[in-house]
Amino acid sequence: MEERTYKIMGGAGALNLAFGVVIMVVGIAGGVLLVISGAKLLAGRNKILF
Repeated sequence: MEERTYKIMGGAGALNLAFGVVIMVVGIAGGVLLVISGAKLLAGRNKILF
């Protein structure tokens, strides 16, 4: 019984680690894209008025 619990905890820990890494990468990439698109919008704002 204890061995089964040990294996389940190990698998859950590995899965949580993998999901954590994926979410961090997606979050960082999304943040970078938002910053770039915001900068482009602010830079293009002057072209609309003049």
